[in-house]
Amino acid sequence: MNTIKNFFWWCAGVHKETLQKYPEEHSKYFSIGATIFFTGLFAALAGGYALYFIFSGSDFAVFYAALFGLIWGLAIFNMDRYIVLSIDKSKSNFKQFLQALPRIILAVIIGIVISRPLELKIFDKEIREHLRTEYLIKQQATIDTLNSTFENKYQIEYTQLNKFKTEADSLDVSIKDDRQKLNHEIFGTKTAETSGVMGYGPYAKRKEELLNKQEIYLDSLRFKIQKKETELFERKEKEGLLDTKILSDAALDSVVNIAGFSDRNTALSKLHLNPDGSSNDSTKYAVIFIACLFIFFECLPVFVKLMSGKDSYDIETAKQRTVHNYESTSNIDIEKNALDQLSEKRTEMSVKKRTNQLEKEYSENEDIT
Repeated sequence: MNTIKNFFWWCAGVHKETLQKYPEEHSKYFSIGATIFFTGLFAALAGGYALYFIFSGSDFAVFYAALFGLIWGLAIFNMDRYIVLSIDKSKSNFKQFLQALPRIILAVIIGIVISRPLELKIFDKEIREHLRTEYLIKQQATIDTLNSTFENKYQIEYTQLNKFKTEADSLDVSIKDDRQKLNHEIFGTKTAETSGVMGYGPYAKRKEELLNKQEIYLDSLRFKIQKKETELFERKEKEGLLDTKILSDAALDSVVNIAGFSDRNTALSKLHLNPDGSSNDSTKYAVIFIACLFIFFECLPVFVKLMSGKDSYDIETAKQRTVHNYESTSNIDIEKNALDQLSEKRTEMSVKKRTNQLEKEYSENEDIT
């Protein structure tokens, strides 16, 4: 327990020997250190998870994700630790807030960045279903586009095919209708177009001959339709259109598994939209609230430090800082005085040396004279 306590004290950036003098403050700085540590931990998890999808499919994806997550987490941890340490509790609340304001703004940005990868994991099942639907729609759109391009390319053939089909459908309906009338004529069913006399008379024979000719022509139309469809099918096969198919469940799952960060992020942004275009407010607000939660959690180390009052440890460290500042200033003054005195000594020695030199020159001139 002491090891954990000392570790969280270190995370809070406290001076251990000073803090131990005030047992009533131990829990407070234990909590501050734990908050800073877990903020860095969540940052590491979020950063690693985001990079895992960036390198998804690579053999070293896990290694890259772990390395980046560790670096990102340590960077956030170090930044939080420094900001908490830099808040001077001896100043007014307003000045403390101004000190922390850049960190709070940065925390909001970092909180958004951190929350996004974790939101992707929280809504993983919903995102997978959304991606499955999106990929199927894209695949179907691709197939429709290829078919449309193919139909435009062979517009004449398709026009002929549609003409044959229209004529065949119309003729088939006409034959069925005429066949029913012929049956009424033969069996003596009285209608507006039949005599009502039972028997296979000249009218019925002529009608049947005409129907036989129409059926032969219908068979020829159907043969032309089949031949034209076979030709178009072979052209599709030759041009590779048949290779583009709707993804199977297994293939779709495989594509979803390797979906990148961008696709997942886009899917999360559209998760609140229903197929009919309406908005699902519950999902929309859930994503927003989770983002706000992580933003608050990222700002928490600063808020904890700002909310805590000036305690005995702060007063003691402020005293020590004053003493150290005074000591440093005193050392500077001592060094300056020492340099001033040394400068005076050097001046006296320089004057004395110059005087001796002049006296020597004067004596030499006297001897020459």
